[in-house]
Amino acid sequence: MLLKFLMGRFMKTALITGAARGIGLATAQGLTAEGWQVALLDRDSAELAQAAKQLPQALVADGDVSKPEDVARAVSEVTARFGRLDGLVNNAGVADFGPIRETTFERWRRVMETNLDGPFLMTQAFSDLLSAEGGGAVVNITSISGLRASTLRVAYGTSKAALAQLTLQQAVELGELGIRVNAVAPGPVATKLAMAVHSPEIIAAYHDALPLNRYGKEAEIAAAIIFLLSDKASFVTGQILAADGGFEATGIGLPALRE
Repeated sequence: MLLKFLMGRFMKTALITGAARGIGLATAQGLTAEGWQVALLDRDSAELAQAAKQLPQALVADGDVSKPEDVARAVSEVTARFGRLDGLVNNAGVADFGPIRETTFERWRRVMETNLDGPFLMTQAFSDLLSAEGGGAVVNITSISGLRASTLRVAYGTSKAALAQLTLQQAVELGELGIRVNAVAPGPVATKLAMAVHSPEIIAAYHDALPLNRYGKEAEIAAAIIFLLSDKASFVTGQILAADGGFEATGIGLPALRE
């Protein structure tokens, strides 16, 4: 038991927020397959318990990234269990879509608290642990909606655009501690939630607008995140990587012009 504990102290460790499902869970699975220790943080206790069954060696922590007291507790739990942190993935997010004039301030704040306040609080709180082993890496999960405007995304798109700027700020200031900070901006991804709420018309429209003519897979987004956490990206910081099938590159799109 002692040997296992000591060996764990030398293994790379990552904390993923919003890890109970989707991209967060896929990232945890991918990191585990590459020999990382992982901690899963989510406020959905029921889904988190199901995720834990798939990753029995993971540290599982209930918590809301928008609450400073929950963030502080996560620092204590990760420190006690692993004694180090090499990667932080700020994936937890709220997607609330609606017209500007129907978006109440309460809805606006709910999105901002998780999508923007959370990555700020988490990165700040874990900066000591991330820098302790000579420098770690942070990956914020923004969105293609933060790079180009779209209807019904006033709160969501604005929060993700702000998170992209926060990524640059963090990269500039934390680089002196050896901490790299980058972001991945996913385009349309075939998550269970997306497939449940996207109508056939929406799916067809996305396919037409994407040069690769398909939705992304959770594992493909996870692969981009894992690359940015890895030593292969050791000189990469302050970048926003759009993993979007070429969606941003198309501009307005006008698929009819491609026919």
